[in-house]
Amino acid sequence: MTNDTLFHKIVRREIPATVVYEDDDVMAFKDIHPRATTHLLFIAKKEKDFVPSIIDLTEKTEHVPLMLIRAAQKFAKEQGIEGYKLTFHVGKAGGQEIFYLHLHFLSDQKLS
Repeated sequence: MTNDTLFHKIVRREIPATVVYEDDDVMAFKDIHPRATTHLLFIAKKEKDFVPSIIDLTEKTEHVPLMLIRAAQKFAKEQGIEGYKLTFHVGKAGGQEIFYLHLHFLSDQKLS
């Protein structure tokens, strides 16, 4: 694997994370520096879906943001969370710290 970010290590279970959602393609875990009562990060699990940032999307990976959004939508419904904010940070100037495409899920509602 040529890419080895913190999130790659979390997917491989080499670094602990508080995982709150997982399916075959997506994993979500608590942000270690939360900016809301519930602040999660949704990431793609498979190497074929790895994209460093929105800037790097191609025809082969353009499905990844939608995949993350759909997983967040499913998670919110399962948890009974009615209001939330979804954001992507794009590039260093856009606040992106880890170059592994991830979706921020923020809500003032607590997880059930």
